[in-house]
Amino acid sequence: MSLFYTSQLSTQSAMKLSQYGYDFTPEMLAKYPAENRDESRLMVVNRATGKIEHRIFKDILDYFDEKDLFVFNNTKVFPARLYGNKEKTGAEIEIFLLRELNRELRLWDVLVDPARKIRIGNKLYFGDDDLMVAEVIDNTTSRGRTLRFLFDGSYEEFKKALFALGETPLPKWVRPKVEPEDAERYQTIFASEEGAVAAPTAGMHFSKHLLKRMEIKGVESTFITLHMGLGNFRTVDVEDLSKHKMDSEQYFVTEEAALKVNQTKRDGHKIVSIGTTVMRTLETAVSTHGMITPQEGWTNKFIFSPYEFSVADAMVSNFHLPYSTQLMMVAAFGGYELVMQAYKIAKEEGYRFGTYGDAMLIL
Repeated sequence: MSLFYTSQLSTQSAMKLSQYGYDFTPEMLAKYPAENRDESRLMVVNRATGKIEHRIFKDILDYFDEKDLFVFNNTKVFPARLYGNKEKTGAEIEIFLLRELNRELRLWDVLVDPARKIRIGNKLYFGDDDLMVAEVIDNTTSRGRTLRFLFDGSYEEFKKALFALGETPLPKWVRPKVEPEDAERYQTIFASEEGAVAAPTAGMHFSKHLLKRMEIKGVESTFITLHMGLGNFRTVDVEDLSKHKMDSEQYFVTEEAALKVNQTKRDGHKIVSIGTTVMRTLETAVSTHGMITPQEGWTNKFIFSPYEFSVADAMVSNFHLPYSTQLMMVAAFGGYELVMQAYKIAKEEGYRFGTYGDAMLIL
């Protein structure tokens, strides 16, 4: 099934927050994933022609040939949400682990809810029989804190105990209560590098069977790592997008990944960014000559229209929420008017939005 979007694409810069709203209702959100990863729906949007097709995700290989390259994010989500109690009062406290600051000292950067009840020096208790104790040693932001976990065992024992207490950090706007299946489903099948508190959702549509079909067809793959933080869900609160600051996220581009991307580019084959996190990493690691360099670091790159992309020829992304930075990047890549029209069609056609929702392929 296909249709054509024939309206002339806009040349406007789309630099205002208000341009990224659309008619959204909570019913559009997918609360659960498709039964099979590769059987979610796939909207295919062609930038050159304006053509829009409606397919199933496993049909994605129909659009690519031997030697084309899919670039995936292999970050692994860890169980970042913990529930505990404050000393003396016993008040319930929710802790969201953001990142490890110091391995030897057991220091973690966290978010606390409710933040107003926590002060420096407070002790927090987690698990049955107070299995884990943490002390608040710093107030880093209005909501953030630095915790020092008090644990006498080895680092491996500490990490195992901490993660055993944690819960899969499925965003609460998807579903307030996490279920056992989320531990496996809120993760890509190729996740290997632990460090993310949010999953790279475009990669969650790939099944083992689909990866095998890619291999048989000769479509190649490589992996970068970007550890997604909660900044992906932070509200943009400025109308002028040039004034918005993204939270920094840690990324790694190996020599192998850089070589594969650069060789594919030189040979004239397509490079496909599987998700906005991959796109941000590629655009961070690209040199002035248009080639990827092996590197690691932190990126706060914010991509919105107008933006000239240097690496990817196509991208896969889920359907994102209004006013989100992910929608802004997708609109920059696909063309503002075409993407916003595609979102309108997606609503009319009953596509599922959000983390567990359907996918869009932009060619």
